[in-house]
Amino acid sequence: MQVNLSGKTAVVTGAGGILCSVMAKALAKAGAKVALLDLALPKAQQFADEINADGGQAIAVEVNVLDPASLKAAAAAVEAKFGPCDILVNGAGGNNPKGTTSKEYLEAADLADGADPDVKTFFDLDPNGIAFVFGLNFNGTLLTTQAFARGMAGRGGTIINISSMNAFTPLTKIPAYSAAKAAVSNFTRWLAVHFSKVGIRVNAIAPGFFLTAQNHALLVNPDGTPSARAKKILAHTPMERFGTPEDLTGALLFLADAEASSFVNGVVLPVDGAFSAYSGV
Repeated sequence: MQVNLSGKTAVVTGAGGILCSVMAKALAKAGAKVALLDLALPKAQQFADEINADGGQAIAVEVNVLDPASLKAAAAAVEAKFGPCDILVNGAGGNNPKGTTSKEYLEAADLADGADPDVKTFFDLDPNGIAFVFGLNFNGTLLTTQAFARGMAGRGGTIINISSMNAFTPLTKIPAYSAAKAAVSNFTRWLAVHFSKVGIRVNAIAPGFFLTAQNHALLVNPDGTPSARAKKILAHTPMERFGTPEDLTGALLFLADAEASSFVNGVVLPVDGAFSAYSGV
């Protein structure tokens, strides 16, 4: 895609991960100055170094997206180096085992005397784990937007949140993550309306199924074959494959480019190989 983001400052949270690091590189390739934000600074620095070595402009900034003070310091660091943020990608997120059930379906035997104590049912979900997942995905998006969007008001800018297929149809076993991503999608649409008079567009990308460090053990067996859950996913993805990180860059650049998507606002765009369109029959 011939997208020119020269002169723009882009901020990407979660940029130490596989998907968001590729997004950061795509923005840099299009000419943007990119700040890679992550709690794990060494990983973000690695990818920033790769962008700089490739002729782009990038810095890595350590941040906790749940800490307003940390976000304020990160925003100041970005502005001091590159100027105010023009493009914000809220990519930080993730799941936690404490917000996950062991099985897809609850069965009466799971609640009976002598039930397997290692099977975690809905009734065993840890409130702290659920709060962490919801906080990381939703509060992290909200607080980061507060920190970086103030400088966009009146100047114009674009915010791209990262939602999920879970926001359309919740997946089994991961209720906290599904609910949190549904909140991100709803918040995206709310914020698009709220910011519409100050020149800020707000949209989201909803990735389908991509192999990442977080889900690799869940989707790939030790011998490299697809797990049972992965086979279900592929059977319900008409394109019959997992996405690659590069599959997200077209949607990202389209939404980031004020000329290409100037009238696109409040949209949650699936990038999922038709997973969300397939009924199963």
